[in-house]
Amino acid sequence: MPLAPIPALVTDEQPDDVWERIRLGLNWQEIDHARVDKAREGFLRQHNYVPAAQDRADYYLHHIVEEVDKRDMPMEITLLPMIESNLDPFAASHAGAAGLWQIMPRTGQHLGLAQDSWYDGRQAVRDSTTGALDYLEKLHTRFDNDWLLALAAYNCGASNVSRAQRSNKAKGLGTDYWSLDLPSETLNYVPKLLALVQIVADPQKFNVTIPAVDNSPSFEVVEIKRPMHFVNAAQMAGVDIETLRALNPGRLRGAVSANGTSELLLPIGTLGQFEASIAQADPEELMRWESYKIQPGDSLGHIAAQFNTRVIVLQQLNGMQGTKIRAGDTLNIPMSITGSSEQAFAQDYRVREGDSLHRIADKFHVSVSDIVIWNALDPTAYIRPGQQLTLYAADG
Repeated sequence: MPLAPIPALVTDEQPDDVWERIRLGLNWQEIDHARVDKAREGFLRQHNYVPAAQDRADYYLHHIVEEVDKRDMPMEITLLPMIESNLDPFAASHAGAAGLWQIMPRTGQHLGLAQDSWYDGRQAVRDSTTGALDYLEKLHTRFDNDWLLALAAYNCGASNVSRAQRSNKAKGLGTDYWSLDLPSETLNYVPKLLALVQIVADPQKFNVTIPAVDNSPSFEVVEIKRPMHFVNAAQMAGVDIETLRALNPGRLRGAVSANGTSELLLPIGTLGQFEASIAQADPEELMRWESYKIQPGDSLGHIAAQFNTRVIVLQQLNGMQGTKIRAGDTLNIPMSITGSSEQAFAQDYRVREGDSLHRIADKFHVSVSDIVIWNALDPTAYIRPGQQLTLYAADG
C-alpha cells in the first residue's frame, strides 16, 4: 500500500528545533524488514554519522524541510540528502552526480538546472532542492503514488524499476519495492533511508545524540544585478567568505557572473547591510583584475594559493586548458581576491582512515582540483591512509 504524506504542521505548533519538527512528521519508522535492520546497524557503527553533518544542517536543513512541507510530501524525504551526500552540497560522485541531492548532469538538464563554467544548479541549495522534489513528485505519480518505488527510481532510474516490475508480473510475483530484483545499490538505498528514519524518530533508543538546529531560515535571497566576487559580497554583507561559499555552493568560480542566475544567498539578517553597501559601490571595483608575471619555479597551484584563489579560476580567466605555465608570461589575477586578508601557507597533511579528496577539500576550504594539481595526483585513483599531501590553505 502506498505511504501517505503527513500534513504540514500548523506554524504555531512547530518546535524550536528543526530535528524535532522532522521527528513529529515521520511516519515510516515502523516499517520492518531485515534489510532495514542491517542498514540501521551500519549507521550505528558510525557513531557520529548524524552529528557529523551538524554544521551543514545549520545551513541547509530548514530550507529542505520548508520545501517538503509546502508540497505535503512525506517528512521522510527531508532525510534523503543525508543518504545522498551527508548534507554536503560540494559532494560529487565518480559517476558525475553532484550536490545535496546527487543529481546527474543529464537529469539536471532534464530538470532545467543551469550547468556551465560559472554555475551548477545541481549544487545550488535552492535550485537543486526544487529540482529534486519536482523529480520525486513525478516519480511518485508514475509509480501509482508509491513512495518506496519512487525512491528506488530516483536511485536507479524509472526504466529499471518498470523493467523489474514487468519481469515480476510475468512470473506472477509481486511488483512492490520489496519484491523487485533491482541493482544492489538500490536494494540497499531505500532501507538506508528507512533506517535513518528510525534513528531520527527515536535517537535515545539507539543512544544517538542529535544536536538541535534552529527551526528558522538560515539565509535570505538577494538578486545581484552586476558581476562581483565573493570577497566583495562578503565584505559588503559583513560576513566571512567561507559562510558565503557554504550558502552558495553552486557558484563554481567564487563569483556571481553576468550570465545565468543572479541569485545570491546571504546569512539571515545581513541583507540590509549588503543592499546599503552595494548601493554605494563602484561597479568597476567589484570585478577587477591585475597582471602577475610568472616567476621561475612557479606552478599554477602555487600561484592560486598565493593569491587565495582556485586553479580553475585562473584557467578560465586566462583561457587555459591545462596547467602548464612559462616563466615570463603573465596571468590575470582577480584583484579583489588579492586584497583579501587571508594568506595561504604550505602544510603537510597525512591522509587518515575514511578520508576522501572531497572531505579533505571541504575541511581546508580548497577545491579537489587544487589538491590534485598541488600533489600531481591521478583524480580517478583513491588516496590511501598514511599518504602525505601538500596543501595550501589559510587554516584547517
